[in-house]
Amino acid sequence: MLRSRYIRDALVILGLAAAYFAFGIIGLRFAMANGTATAVWPCAGIGLAALLLFGYRAWPGVFLGALLAALTTPDSATTAVCVASGATVEALAGCYLVTRFANGKQVFERAQDIFKFALFGGVVGPAISASIGVTATLVGGMIDRSSYASVWSTWLLGDAAGAIVLTPLIVLWAENPTINRSRKHLLELGSLFGGLVFTGWIVFAGGFHALLKHYPLEYLYTPFLVWAAFRFGRRHAVGANCVLAIMATWGTAHGFGPFAREAQNPSLLLLQAFIAIMATTTLSLAAEVTEHKRADERVRQLAVTDPLTGLANYRRLLDALDLEIKRSERSGRPFAILLLDLDGLKIINDAFGHLVGSRAICRLANTLLIYCREIDTAARYGGDEFVLVLPETDMESAQQVAQRISERLKNDGDLPNLSASVGAAIYPDDGESLDELLSAADHALYREKGASKTKLGSKT
Repeated sequence: MLRSRYIRDALVILGLAAAYFAFGIIGLRFAMANGTATAVWPCAGIGLAALLLFGYRAWPGVFLGALLAALTTPDSATTAVCVASGATVEALAGCYLVTRFANGKQVFERAQDIFKFALFGGVVGPAISASIGVTATLVGGMIDRSSYASVWSTWLLGDAAGAIVLTPLIVLWAENPTINRSRKHLLELGSLFGGLVFTGWIVFAGGFHALLKHYPLEYLYTPFLVWAAFRFGRRHAVGANCVLAIMATWGTAHGFGPFAREAQNPSLLLLQAFIAIMATTTLSLAAEVTEHKRADERVRQLAVTDPLTGLANYRRLLDALDLEIKRSERSGRPFAILLLDLDGLKIINDAFGHLVGSRAICRLANTLLIYCREIDTAARYGGDEFVLVLPETDMESAQQVAQRISERLKNDGDLPNLSASVGAAIYPDDGESLDELLSAADHALYREKGASKTKLGSKT
């Protein structure tokens, strides 16, 4: 076990170092004249995401990847070590602050945590890296004091945009890489990203550059980002942000788009500020929409769920019975209902207290769930009474289920010992309406209770 963990950690570190180095080489293509500071640095997001996913033990991968990337620049080996140390401290500090104050890996579930992430991962961490890296470059003689501020701001914005765009992309897709493969979903998703790419061609690929270069066309992306946030949630929203960032960076670097200026570095700085703001806003909006959907789902569940047992409540029971009656009318197949009554609940409450009585009710509910198929409906009918709806079941099969439930309840190993009386009814033999079925099951239940009392009296 220990050896396999070491091997797994080593693979994570090597993989992280390789990814950091590869994307670092890409980012350095956009570097300033000194060859070190760049306005495009996706590695900041890769390092922070890796530490959030794998923990602090992955930090050597950040250091190694940053060191290898820094060694490809004109900086000395000493300066490269300082730059790599700054990148490592950036990732460690960002991970600590996000974990401590913004809910860790779940940081992207709530809008307030996302804004904290933007502060810690997009400002504090990059500021640390920029301060260490630019100071080391200054001491190494690669820049002079007059350019310190401009190099520092370039370093900061490059790291900030990389962290804000890539960290949520990696974390969210690593936690849930599945995609809804329904045709309707894929068609709408294709339309979204198709429109996004087409708009990118117009704005950042020179589609109508000569005619529209002075217009603020960057806002044409907003409807697509809002669409992604509302319809597809956080994962596809960050995916849309990433597509926007890639297309916009390529176009701006080639002199296209509303952010293009005479010099490349100021153009990229304007773009990175725009991308960071749009990514934070879109992700926050997607998180709020997702949270509202979850709240709505919880409300719907509460409306049809018994709060004590988690079973269906009376309202959902009526809907299930009505559905089964209609289905049986179409198919001609019967269905059964079992009405169960927990014996002696009042005695349990008086002898052990109502808390134990509530636990006894939950024990019966859990027993019902054990013997439920996916198509069955177990519901709390009221008080100590429960109903189990068994589609496509005849009387013999229903009685077998009732017997198994009774035996399981008697032998569950908990105290006090429990027993339940059960009455069964079959549609349409015992009734053709909901009220008739429940009444027939109730009569069968009390016949069983009477028979049990008679047996007990004869033994006495």
